[in-house]
Amino acid sequence: MADALRRFVFRSKLTLTALPSRSLTTGHARPMHAVDGNTETLLLGCGTYSMQVTTAAHDDSAWHLTQLREGWPWLPAQALNELLPPALSLHRLQAVAIDKGCYPGQEIVARLHYRGGNKRHLHHVFLSQAVSIGSVLRSDEHEIGRVIDAVNTDVGIEALAVLNDDVVAQSVNGRLNELHEHLVVQIDNTWPA
Repeated sequence: MADALRRFVFRSKLTLTALPSRSLTTGHARPMHAVDGNTETLLLGCGTYSMQVTTAAHDDSAWHLTQLREGWPWLPAQALNELLPPALSLHRLQAVAIDKGCYPGQEIVARLHYRGGNKRHLHHVFLSQAVSIGSVLRSDEHEIGRVIDAVNTDVGIEALAVLNDDVVAQSVNGRLNELHEHLVVQIDNTWPA
């Protein structure tokens, strides 16, 4: 990751260095986007909880389902460099700025946003069967979206998927049938770009 981020360092005297492996755990509520910590633990505020990046040798995954339900995308390797920020609703999370030229590709993102050119959006969905994270969703050999995260819960398989708007518009009561391998997708929540 440090190597990938180095290409975004512009006109700054900055050095990126990877730290040793750490654990990700759930912490107490902290204001959204608040960052605090020390050399042992970094706290990232998520509103009703926080994520702790710590040297302690224990992980918990309580944060994962909460983030999935709130639409915080974690991209699998198959989706890296394929999805633009509007498709992931990153501006809703204040993760990117649409009106500032602060990152490579911002002009394209702004143009898509202001001219309505983005035709894919992030959705919280329920899946009728397990699918691989990062897999492409197909209907009649046409790509209609991609599953970017999934968690098996007591109520079924919950996932985040980026879906084509035209396919979502044709859904019946938020249900997409007749997908590849008889997969049924029930849309629970949508985050507009």
